[in-house]
Amino acid sequence: MPPSPDRSLTTAERARLSRRPSDRAITTTLALTGLIAAFMQTLVTPIIPRLPDFLDTTTADATWVLTSTLLAAAISTPISGRLGDMYGKRRVVMVLLMLMAGGSIISALSNTLIPMIVGRVFQGVGLGVIALGISILRDVIHPRNLGGAVALVSATLGVGGAVGLPVAALIAQNFDYHYLFWLATALAIVAIVLVGSIVPVSTLRAGGRFDFLGAIGFGIGLVGILLAISKGSEWGWTSATTLGLLIGGAVVLVVWGVVELRTTDALVDLRVAARRPVLLTNLASISVGFAFFITTAALPVLLEAPTSTGVGLGQSLIVSSLCLMPLGLVMFAMSPVAARLSAARGPRTSLILGGLIITVAFAIAIWLHSEIWHVILVSTIVGFGVGFAYSAMPTLIMRVVPPTETAAANGLNSVMRTLGSTIAATVVGLIISAHLVISGGTAIPTSEAFRIIFTIGSSVALVGAVVAFFIPRRGREYGNTASMPITLPER
Repeated sequence: MPPSPDRSLTTAERARLSRRPSDRAITTTLALTGLIAAFMQTLVTPIIPRLPDFLDTTTADATWVLTSTLLAAAISTPISGRLGDMYGKRRVVMVLLMLMAGGSIISALSNTLIPMIVGRVFQGVGLGVIALGISILRDVIHPRNLGGAVALVSATLGVGGAVGLPVAALIAQNFDYHYLFWLATALAIVAIVLVGSIVPVSTLRAGGRFDFLGAIGFGIGLVGILLAISKGSEWGWTSATTLGLLIGGAVVLVVWGVVELRTTDALVDLRVAARRPVLLTNLASISVGFAFFITTAALPVLLEAPTSTGVGLGQSLIVSSLCLMPLGLVMFAMSPVAARLSAARGPRTSLILGGLIITVAFAIAIWLHSEIWHVILVSTIVGFGVGFAYSAMPTLIMRVVPPTETAAANGLNSVMRTLGSTIAATVVGLIISAHLVISGGTAIPTSEAFRIIFTIGSSVALVGAVVAFFIPRRGREYGNTASMPITLPER
């Protein structure tokens, strides 16, 4: 069909845009897509102890099945965000979902380590759809519905993992582990169909050229730092490999930052990222990511540890997963409440409140972690706090960045949360490994280990709340773009 005289829209495209889905349908679709992407991250958790046997590899090498996904998500999220700002957010979401589906198929057909890692990398790349989904909301839905929609989609990062974990555990316990990845494939295909048929074209474009050099530099620097943090306890913190990656990654990122400041179409506009509201929000995001991952890293260990020393609770993986489900369910349930609080008092208030709630939750856990109901109580309270915090961060970011940089800015914020989670995983591992007792030939963490972990978690959450307190109440704000004219639509 020939293009219309203005060269922008074909007749079919105009007809499609005239049949715009409701805000509720768009939000539901993007939230479901976020849930599916988050589920991919916890997909292999139930089979981690058995991966060496499944893949005929060593325990150390099997950990790359998890590490590769983390690295892929951290690197690809801001890059896919920038591509979305330039070429269309919906288009990039579709590409990420296709990569996720392809990675799931590769993993489903894998019986050795390397193909499994390749598949998991593609699955990790798909996590960028959450940041892109939040950015799409800013472009296409009515401003009065934006706060609640952003809070809901942002909460999917925690909900997908918390709800998906028992499902994955049930499948892993009763069926061949390959069925996990066939389920992931089916879910990714469902997401592709829903996004393609319901989410409208995101018409806003940033223009310019993609910063390939900046993307490469960012990836190299971030990989170096994240690898050093996540593998330092395994390789040795003073080993040449760990120090080389840590120092090298930091140097690369410094050089990358200098170059980016001189680049016209930079991958990340560091001048915008350095604005006080954006910078402080990202710093607070590190603490929230840290606190959230302490819950998902420490509490399962406590629940599943043997009861012989009086510390562990001796529960199965499925029961442990069910005990942590309130974390995700509360995050989901609190999203409209958090949105109303942000609308009434500002997202800064929601972020501060979230940090303080998490602080209290871990303070309680220091003394209450000897019963199953204690764990459920702590995870539920953390869910309240993370729900308020996660709903506030994208809104704080989007208020003070130009509409043409929304996806890239949200992507960078996701990287900060990932950095906090990576640091938390390392801290939890170090503390547990340093506080073990042997009982019946099994190494079991001591009660002191969990007290230290929860004390650190409470302290970090409190620091995040203090940082959020200094976010300006007001600043230069950019409205949403739902009513902007159509300029360069996707074809």
